[in-house]
Amino acid sequence: MTGIFCLPIDSETMHPQTHHHTLNRLELLAPAKNLAYGIEAINHGADAVYMGGPAFGARSAAGNSLDDIEALVRHAHRFGAQVFVAFNTLLHDHELEQARRLTHQIYQAGADALIVQDMGLLALDLPPIALHASTQTDNRTPQKVKFLQDVGFSQVVLARELSLAQIREISAATNVQLEFFIHGALCVSYSGQCNISHARTGRSANRGECAQLCRLPCSLQKPDGEVLVADSHLLSLKDMDQTDNLEALIAAGIRSFKIEGRLKGLDYVKNVTAWYRKKLDAILDSRSDLVAASAGRCSYSFEPDPKKSFNRGATDYFLHGRQQGIDSTKSPKYVGEPLGRVTRVTKDGIEIDGKQVTLNNGDGLGFFKPNKELVGMRLNKVEERAGRKQLLFSESIPGLKVGTEIYRNHDQAFSKMLEKASADRRIRVDMQLAECEVGVQLALTDEQGICAAVTLSCDKQLADNPERALQQARDQLGKLGNTLFVARKIELAFTYPLFIAASMLNGLRRDGIAALEEARLASYQRPERRIALRDVSYPQHRLSYLGNVLNSAAEQFFREHGVERIAPAYEANREEGEVVLMITKHCIRYSQNLCPKEVPGLKAEPLELKMGKDSLRLRFDCHRCEMQVMGSLKR
Repeated sequence: MTGIFCLPIDSETMHPQTHHHTLNRLELLAPAKNLAYGIEAINHGADAVYMGGPAFGARSAAGNSLDDIEALVRHAHRFGAQVFVAFNTLLHDHELEQARRLTHQIYQAGADALIVQDMGLLALDLPPIALHASTQTDNRTPQKVKFLQDVGFSQVVLARELSLAQIREISAATNVQLEFFIHGALCVSYSGQCNISHARTGRSANRGECAQLCRLPCSLQKPDGEVLVADSHLLSLKDMDQTDNLEALIAAGIRSFKIEGRLKGLDYVKNVTAWYRKKLDAILDSRSDLVAASAGRCSYSFEPDPKKSFNRGATDYFLHGRQQGIDSTKSPKYVGEPLGRVTRVTKDGIEIDGKQVTLNNGDGLGFFKPNKELVGMRLNKVEERAGRKQLLFSESIPGLKVGTEIYRNHDQAFSKMLEKASADRRIRVDMQLAECEVGVQLALTDEQGICAAVTLSCDKQLADNPERALQQARDQLGKLGNTLFVARKIELAFTYPLFIAASMLNGLRRDGIAALEEARLASYQRPERRIALRDVSYPQHRLSYLGNVLNSAAEQFFREHGVERIAPAYEANREEGEVVLMITKHCIRYSQNLCPKEVPGLKAEPLELKMGKDSLRLRFDCHRCEMQVMGSLKR
């Protein structure tokens, strides 16, 4: 057998396998804690995944070897999917050379892009790898995003706080690919503008070591000590969920849809990726002007439901403007879905009312004690008695009373499904078997237009039973079970049906699939670095410590782009006295109904947050509708 393959190039729209920026590609971007998680994210429908490398990623607990990056790249590229490596910490001067070497190693491992925070990297000798601007570069204005575009970034992660109108404004002023978080945990502070962790613990969020102080309970009080709200998670937000806003985000200019969660469990990655894959596929099916950023359609052994994975409740944040209910003050943990209230307490367990829901032995349940403490428990057995649901536990649970609301935070049956192989991703292929000079030729064309052809030299023996011969040919060619592919169409082009032995058809099919895989890999082109323009000026002439300049290379970069005065980053420990530690769009005055704009006649009074032994002054910028948390370095 001999084989050929072809790579069609459409001059009007770049071939999907080239991954150059086009306005019609939608990218679902999923987190990969490690190689296994990355493979499952791809299998469950991600067009791209992001993972930490061996060092310098903004989740210090989620690093991966170069070998693992290379292995994930091999798997992703089979589907035309991409691998981005998070390289998004601030660097000290003594780390610059190690960082430079590592960028070359990551490029050699096959990664498609680096996600970058520290502009000092751009002053170094980098490989020709595509650069993405991390959310920690604080991207919330058209001027900032256009600057990043002009200095060589091909994709920019926008601030989570933006509204649709602000996204539209950025999109209209730029031609860089815009990425936006659509699901997962929210930082209460503008990303890249949070120094509270470093100030209080010495662990810098900008260096991948955030202590998540915003998830701790605190009290709201006046400077005289009068407590307005006691022991509440006032800075803890619900999780982002933009399920209902995907089409609006597309219309506003978003093309990369990012799921947060490099520290989440595998069930979360599978479930949430599958959920958004189905949502985006439904949009793609109704829009001929849009295409998926990679190949393959997924089928699942479960029904995706993001409410069954870790979440703190759902909010679409500021996409449609400011609204109540974006915070998660009761608990920063996963409370789960409400099941009903306790109607009776027995020596073995409880009876509950509420919605009709199937419970399983081993389910995880929870409830709040009067002191607001969340208590978890494991369901030992479920019994139905006289139409009432009785939940039995292996031990007594103190604090359970009639009227207590019960939640489920672990669905055992759902988790069991996700522990197994739960997705099948296949690339659709059209097959044509036809006569040729030496025998027969099998031509294959996949859903992205990539094609291959193989020939079989054989005697052209006419079939005694034409109908059976044609059916056998279809059956044998369609057996693609253990490959990446599924047959979309099988065409038999004969002047008269030929007899071809099943073994020969099987061999022809195997050779054809191998040739198509080879053609797909040959057609894959990594995105190239965007060419930086000359004489690009940064939108500001001065940078405070909030500019996050920690090394000499970053200082050099900004001076070359017109910045005249540069203060070192907060991590340099030069800021004396009280400064802004957090800038938040979330406003405690507003959430606690203490906003003078919203409550007529209310006088704006000074407020503080009491966090443990520390008091942090709150400052309100009502012109920008932002809150600032003030504090000083703990030395």
